[in-house]
Amino acid sequence: MTKSGKILIGNGRLITRDPLRPFLKNGALVIDANHIEEVGETQVLLQKYPGSDYIDAQGMFIMPGYINAHHHIYSAFARGMSIPDNHPQNFLEILEGTWWNLDRHMTLEETYNSGIAAYLECIRNGVTTLIDHHASYKEVTGSLYALEKAAALTGVRTCLSYEISDRDGKEKMLQAVEESFDFAESLENSTMIETLIGLHASFTLSDETLKICKERNSRKIGYHVHVAEGLYDQEHSLKEYGCSVVERLKRFDILNENTLAGHCVHISKEDMDILKESGVTVIHNPQSNMANAVGVPDVLRMIDKGITVCLGTDGYTFDMLESAKAALVLQKHQSGNPDRGFAETSAMLFENNARIASKIFGETLGIIKEGAAADVIIVDYRPYTPLNESNIDGHLFFGITGNHTDTTIINGKVLMRHKKMMADTENLSAKCVESAAELWRKLYE
Repeated sequence: MTKSGKILIGNGRLITRDPLRPFLKNGALVIDANHIEEVGETQVLLQKYPGSDYIDAQGMFIMPGYINAHHHIYSAFARGMSIPDNHPQNFLEILEGTWWNLDRHMTLEETYNSGIAAYLECIRNGVTTLIDHHASYKEVTGSLYALEKAAALTGVRTCLSYEISDRDGKEKMLQAVEESFDFAESLENSTMIETLIGLHASFTLSDETLKICKERNSRKIGYHVHVAEGLYDQEHSLKEYGCSVVERLKRFDILNENTLAGHCVHISKEDMDILKESGVTVIHNPQSNMANAVGVPDVLRMIDKGITVCLGTDGYTFDMLESAKAALVLQKHQSGNPDRGFAETSAMLFENNARIASKIFGETLGIIKEGAAADVIIVDYRPYTPLNESNIDGHLFFGITGNHTDTTIINGKVLMRHKKMMADTENLSAKCVESAAELWRKLYE
């Protein structure tokens, strides 16, 4: 950093996501501390801010960092994993044999290191904001603090929640409740670390547990919950409680304008009406839904009803453009209408994710304009076909992946510059490798 303390990024194709000035062919921006101070033409800003630390984009894209609206950090330690004799035939068996099996073996150290691995992957893929849903039922207490520590070390903006569930008994459920609300109380006006109250899913949450969460939530903190991801969740609620999952959550005042509802694969038109009236935000996770064979949510109907639908990965990938590509073709395939899906996917990833993240963190995110948070990436993409403000998303969806990320800046701090990570990734990665190997040893025993 130079004496001025400012960073100037220029000589790039600037994609702002600001409707008043969406694209500058040779654009630049100036970062002062944690926010964007000015946006304009490269030569103009170079003359105006001569003492800045200049990052030459060399004709690459300059754009806001990606936002992931639903993830599971601990899944970083599942890459390549193949648990012996685990051959699931349905979604419940996937949960029991893989994900709940994994989290039931995770120590606090392994949780922390999975966080390090996940955040490093975020930086490499240009993800500057991550909204996570965590579980580690072997050691519950302190797990959100472990992830907070990993986020602080790596510099990624993160919203954390713990997956409250009855699946491992009342004592573990109460530990999860305490972890969730204690962690929420510990946060003090942070724009880098936030929290929601995480709930697993209706079929693993008793009425008693939902009542406890409602009574503890005097501050009206938002919820982050899986809703009808698998058909069993909906069938269980109808059989045991005489109502749909959405109706049940509404009874306990879980659904409101601060609630994130993941998946919503098996919901009815009436459920959608309730979600719309409650102001709930739905998170679509296309690759996870397909990989788990749980079905395809009617995203287009939800959007047509006016429900805000965002885009996540559910731990399947760290690459938001990979998730967007899947969402795009899945909607076309499911609807049978080739004219649908493109605009909706763009809105999910670039508008709705930014809107919900800005609300959670109290910062203007997902846009490059004066006063917005300095979460900026440079993307190494040089198209052979014409590029202008009307076809930017066509280039992003059909020409770019997260791996094209060249430089990642979060909260005004350069975390990766021209593919060189600023953190001591060699030592951090080595510890992650050791930690993952120990976790796998326990699973493979």
